[in-house]
Formats: sequence, C-alpha cells, structure tokens
Amino acid sequence: MQKKGHVLWNVLGVITVIICLFAFVLHFKNWTKTDATGFRVLSGFYLQEVPFSALDSVKLVPKIPGMVRLNGFSAMEKEKGIFREFKDSLTENKVYVYIDNLENQKIKIVHHDSLKLFINLKDSTETQKLFDLLSSKLVVEPN
Repeated sequence: MQKKGHVLWNVLGVITVIICLFAFVLHFKNWTKTDATGFRVLSGFYLQEVPFSALDSVKLVPKIPGMVRLNGFSAMEKEKGIFREFKDSLTENKVYVYIDNLENQKIKIVHHDSLKLFINLKDSTETQKLFDLLSSKLVVEPN
C-alpha cells in the first residue's frame, strides 16, 4: 500500500513539471501570425489581434514609457503583460506589452483609435521585418 502513495506523488510531480515546461515554452517568445486581414501575437496567456484596417499608427521607439503593471511579468530582458501608463492613471486605457528583448527597438502600435501595443522579437531583424509589414498595411487617408 505504501508504494502506491509514492507512485501517486511521482506522477503528480511529473505532471507538474510538464505543465511548468509548457507554460515556459508559451511565454518564452512572442508567437506572431499575419494573414490577409490582420496581425496576431500570442505570448502565454496574452493574445492580441489587430486587424490591419484598425491600425492608426506604427512606429519604432527606443524604449517603452513608464507604466504600472496590471498583470504580467518581467524576466531578464523580457517584459510581457497588460500595463497602464502613468499619465493615464485615471483612465482604464490598457497598454499591451510583448517585449522579448528590452535592449532592442520596439514597435509601438496604436489601433482602434487609442489602444496601444508594444512589441519586439528576440531578433532585431525579425522586428524590422514585422515593422515593415505593419507599416505597409497602414492605411493613410487622403486629406
């Protein structure tokens, strides 16, 4: 009878390790996907979908502004989660952050008139390619 108890704890331990590894892999990098209609980024539990038609501005910035973390995490050079800017502390405007490398430039995306998203990828050339793609999809209205 005692051996069954040890087997149960061993199985529980292995399942816990597998779940932790799965969560780590999901948060390890930003998983991006683009199609004809929009851009999607997934990092762990955080998912954002931005239709190209809703893009207001796309620009490269050297750093993200000071913000208060509502939820998310920071680990080494990664910053992920939902934040609120200091200047907007009285409003409920959320800023979505998907930063894989704090040292590299970030893409600041404003969509749906006021929603902000900061993203970069581990490789700066991939970030530049993403920026070029998003910039090309930005619809400029004639005056």
